[in-house]
This record gives sequence, C-alpha cells and structure tokens, in this order.
Amino acid sequence: MKLNAKQIAHFCGGTFVVEPIDSAELAHGITWDSRDVKPGDVYVAIPGERVDGHSFVAAAIRAGAVCALIMSPLDEATLTFAREMGAAIIEVPNTSAAVVDLARGWRPYIKGRVVGVTGSVGKTTTKNFIRDVLASRYSVVATRGNQNNELGAPRTILNVDPTTEYAVVEMGMQELGEIAFLCGFVRPDWGVISCVGESHIEFLGSRENIARAKSELFAALPGGGMAFVNAADDFAGFVCKNAQLERRHVRVSAFDGSGTCEDPEALAPLTGIEADGHVAAWATDVTLNDEGCPRFILHVLRPGLVEEVPCELVLRGLHNVSNACAAAAVGAAAGIDAETIARALAASVPEAGRQEIIRARAGWTIVNDAYNASPESMRASLMTFAASACKGKRYAVLGDMGELGDFAIPGHESVGRLLATLPIDFTICIGELASHIADAAIAAGANPEAVVKVQAISEVLGELDIRLAPDDSVLVKASHFMGLTRVVEGLRA
Repeated sequence: MKLNAKQIAHFCGGTFVVEPIDSAELAHGITWDSRDVKPGDVYVAIPGERVDGHSFVAAAIRAGAVCALIMSPLDEATLTFAREMGAAIIEVPNTSAAVVDLARGWRPYIKGRVVGVTGSVGKTTTKNFIRDVLASRYSVVATRGNQNNELGAPRTILNVDPTTEYAVVEMGMQELGEIAFLCGFVRPDWGVISCVGESHIEFLGSRENIARAKSELFAALPGGGMAFVNAADDFAGFVCKNAQLERRHVRVSAFDGSGTCEDPEALAPLTGIEADGHVAAWATDVTLNDEGCPRFILHVLRPGLVEEVPCELVLRGLHNVSNACAAAAVGAAAGIDAETIARALAASVPEAGRQEIIRARAGWTIVNDAYNASPESMRASLMTFAASACKGKRYAVLGDMGELGDFAIPGHESVGRLLATLPIDFTICIGELASHIADAAIAAGANPEAVVKVQAISEVLGELDIRLAPDDSVLVKASHFMGLTRVVEGLRA
C-alpha cells in the first residue's frame, strides 16, 4: 500500500489523536508486532490475551512506524514521543476491524489480478506453488506462511502495490460465511479450491457444509473470472453448482493430480459444467523417488496446444501432485509455458514444519510434519513416509488432530486402520484422541508391541531414546496445538 495518514484515517473511520508532521508522507507496510516494524510501517495496537499492543506503540514508532492505530487511550509520554518523531496516532473503534477497513479501502488501487486460494488441506502449499509459478514471469505478492484469517488476508492485500501484477491470497475458514467475508475486501478475480476434506468438520457438521463454505470463494468471482476446480475431488461438481458458475459466466478450469486422467475431456466436472477448453493441467506416470518426492509428466492445455513436460517436486508426497497441477493450471491461464511452469514447481520448497526433512547430528532423519494435521493429511503423510527410502527402521510419532467434532474418533480410527497396513516399525501415539489411532491399528492387525500410547512429550523422547539408531527415520505429525515441534527439537539436538 501507499497511503498517507489522512487516507488511512478516512478508510478506518478514525480520528487523529496526534497529527503527522508530514501529511504527504506515505505508509507502505502494516504490522501488529512491534518487533517486526520497518521504517514506513503502520503499527496496529491489538489487545491480546497476554499482552496489549498499546503498550508497544512507542517502541513501534522508535523502530520507524509513521502511523499507529489505537483503540484505547495512550499515556502522555507516548503521545509526546509521537509528536517529537512526527508520527500520526489515529484512534479507531476497533483496531482489528480497522485492518479490514484499510484493506477494503486499498483494494481499488490494485490493478493486478487477485487469486484467492482455499481448500481443506493443501491450501498453503498450493498458494506457494502458485506464487512460485507466477513469479517466474510476473511480479507477485502472496500470503506469508499461512496467515489466512481476518488479519492475515487483509495484510496480504495491503502488501500489494499498484504495480504488482498478481496477488495470491490464501483464505482459511472454520464456519460458513467466513470466506465470503474475506472475499468482501479481497475481491478475487480468480479462485482455486484445492480440495474438500474433513478439516473443521467440528464446526460445519458435514463435508457437504464444508463444500458450501469453500464454494463461497467461487461465488465471489466476477463474471469473466476463472474458477480452478479439482476434477479428482468428489465435490468438484457440487462447488461449481453451488456457486452458480455457469449462470454467472465464470469460466471453469480443471486440474487433476490423481494420475488417472488421460485427456482434457476427462476433466469436466460431473455436473455437466465442462472444463474450460483453453486451460487445464493434469499429471500422468506419477511415481515417487527414494525420498518420497513425486515425479510425473505434467500436461498443460493452453489455447491451441497441449504441452507435456517431465516434472519433479522437492516436496514429498503424492498429494502434492494435485497441488502442483492446480498451480500449473493457474500458470497456464496466465500465459506461462509448461517448461517454465515445471521449473518453477521443481524449485518450490516446503514451509517449515510441513514435510520438512531434518538430518540430526546423531545420524537419524526427522520428517517434521508437526505444523498441522487432519485425517486426510495424516494418512497422506504416513503413506509418503512408508514409501520413502530408509536404510534403518521407520518410527512414527502421531498426535491428536483437532477441530473434528463428532468425527474425531472415526477420523483417528481411519488413520489407525491405514497404519496397520504400512511398513512402519514402531509408532508412538500421544494424546487422548491419538490413542484411538493405536487402538484401531491393533484391531486391524498391527503388532501390539509396535504401537504404544503415551501422554507426555518426555515419554515420546524416552521411547525414542532407547530405540533410535543412525539411518533410522522418524515422522512427527499432529495438529499444531499438540506442540510436537518439541519432539523435533529434542531429536535434532
């Protein structure tokens, strides 16, 4: 963004507590973490459970913030310091809402194309793939990490300059209406739904309701916009119908990473809405190398031609082929050739905590996948781990998966049943819900002596300490709230 203090106050409905010394000075960044402030930023004072951002306004100004948004009175010393530094202090009714208001005000200044990305699993990886593919030819701003909520999405919009050619905005949700709310200020031109799964089923009750929530992205697309749909997903037709794409003249582009698609005609969703005949992407001849990284032939349909190129990913797991194909379809729609797309996909690296490979000094390998988990992603992670080369033994540390509601026990049991079929030598299940993984695995035929249940990180590390040897591999997978990054740190030390 490039806005002066008067514009910021106008968009946020705020009033000046301290006027800026230079009314023409432009702010060009935003943060609510005083430790991340850079010269020219707007600092947003957000009250938190443990700390109140208003306590750090002076520190933010000292670091170079040219403006601070507040919703509670500041002490006179801070106000005096702001005057001395020439920074503006603007009071608003609610600072979190002000971030959204500011993004909504800035959005009309964005001239490039905005691509919204959502999905039950894989949305962050898909967003990163899309970012890297588009960046091979265009200037791109994308959501940092997985900052996909009511603060992260507007921050992405505010990081976009008028000259930026593409903005890629990740959108998360827990309930119906949340993606529609985000789309109200993101105003996507294109939309990508990676898949419809079981994440957040606790709040939505069924996969059909999850599909309705995800389809809010497609429903927000303008006529002439483009919806990228996963043709291998059993809810592909549903999300297209629910968003009334055909009636609203939104084009449909399909992608398929299942490895079973033979030609573009097979990419038409089952609803009868045909995939756009000019843009599509799919994979064939899908295999995994010794590290569990996919190799495949990428097919890209663009106006007048179908291109085929070999592609190999650094990211592990067959499920990432679908995410890569989604990005390839977006790249094709942006006019990028298949060879360039394949090179960009091959260079894309995983986020920390997502299938991250760590070589411990003691000689074993850690697969850090502890950032988040759902039944789909845990099953995919286990299958990738089992298919990867390992000179020693394979150990899995599996923890609770959250936000599953009534599906919590069946979801964990589904993982256990799969676990019983895989060549994993020893599994440690930590947490109350993860105990159902262990029970289901044993009931399905797993060796009871090779599956244990524990309740503490120290127990996990204790079990591994007496077993691990050089050349062994350890998968660590759970929802973030389980804190299994402590297991990772304990193993790598």
